[in-house]
Parts: sequence; structure tokens; C-alpha cells
Amino acid sequence: MLKIIIAEDEEIIRQGLVRTLPWSDYNAEIVGEAADGEEALSLIRRIHADVVITDIRMPRLSGLELARILHESGSSPRIIFLTSYADFTYAQQAIRLGAADYLLKPVDEAELAKVLAGISAEKEKRSGTASEDTVPLLIDWQELHPSNPYVRSVLACIAQNYQKPISVEELAMQEGVSASYLSRKLKEETGHTFSGLITRCRLQSALGLLHEGRWRVYEIAEQTGFGDYKNFVQAFRKYLGLSPTEYQKQQKHIR
Repeated sequence: MLKIIIAEDEEIIRQGLVRTLPWSDYNAEIVGEAADGEEALSLIRRIHADVVITDIRMPRLSGLELARILHESGSSPRIIFLTSYADFTYAQQAIRLGAADYLLKPVDEAELAKVLAGISAEKEKRSGTASEDTVPLLIDWQELHPSNPYVRSVLACIAQNYQKPISVEELAMQEGVSASYLSRKLKEETGHTFSGLITRCRLQSALGLLHEGRWRVYEIAEQTGFGDYKNFVQAFRKYLGLSPTEYQKQQKHIR
């Protein structure tokens, strides 16, 4: 059975989706609902979901921004975008972020059923056959359940800004706490240091880009926040035991 989270800032629409559609007929169940993108991201990190049905335009964190964070952090739920705006630009962005589909409001039940059936088939295929052609998971944001609000805020900031130069001192100042306190709490609640978290996040994104095979290694180093090619190679070898180029060759051989 598919587990679904619905993110929609308009309560009437959200409740309509949750309560009026025949989810059991789609072999699905609603495991969570959110009124904005940040609430949805928090839910996704706490609750395993196969599918996230999200409005594209939401306060605090848009559906597209939510999908980008999930995509770049290696999280696996399929995304179905909902929007009232029949704008091809949104569709293009949704496709680039690996959207399962892009549906206009009001939702056509037959179209939604068709999309969910396709996702169910994909899930059954994945569970029925073990594939070697997968991206290693260096950090699973869904497995992190920090109780400390400062840690939750920092994790969200890392997920959204890992491509930029950020430091624990800078984030501590933003949160109004000391860097030593924040560093200690991060380690206690996640098992990782700040530098370890951001390196894993950057490497997770880099693995996805290497897996796609469309960029050169130095381009990926720049896109994922490492900047310097040598730093990227050193971190990659430290965490994965081989160089980025060796990993690319390995993936080509598997395929």
C-alpha cells in the first residue's frame, strides 16, 4: 500500500483531498498532511512516505523548493505537483526535479488514479528485484529525528544551503546560541559533527549528479558546494573509498 503525505496551504482543498477521495481504491493511505512546505519537509523526515502530493505555490517553502531539497538530499518519495496555474514553466521545473506527474486543480480522480497505479507498479518492481544500479545513501534525512529546535533549524538550513559556504559559527549566530552548544547538540542528536553533516549532504548530491553522468567532475564539485576540485576528490575518497572518476567508471560498467 502506498503511503502518502499531502501538502496544501488551502485547508478546504487539503481536507477535500484527504477526506473525499477513495484512497483505499488506489491501494493508498494518507499518513500525514501539512499546511506549508516546511511542515511537509519536517513530516517527510519523520514519517516514511512513498508519495508526496504537494501544491506548487505554498508559504515558507514552495512545492518546487521542497522537491529540490528532497531530490538533492537523496530522499526517495515520488512527487505529484498540484497547481491552479496552467503554466508550462512550472511543468518544466517539475520534470527536472523528477516529478511523477503535474496535475491541475481540481484534481481529476481518473488521472490521479493512473499516476498512483504507475507508482505502485514501480514500487513492486523495486521490491521484487534487487538492483545494483543504485546511489549509495550517505545520509538519510528521514532517519534524523532531533528534538532540539536549534538542531532542526540547522538541518533544514544545511539541506537548503549546502551549495554555499556556511559555518557552524554563522548558523549559531543566526539562532542566538553559542557555536560550542550548537556543535554539541548536533553531535548528540544526529551522531554527526556539523562538518560531517554538510560534507555528507554535499556528497549525496554529488553522487546523484555523477550517477546521471551529464556533468564533469569539476562541474559537480562547484555545483555541490565543494568549490575546489581537490577538496571534492579528497572528501569523496574518504567517505566512499574511491575517486569520483572511478565511481563514474564503475557505474558505466554496471549499466
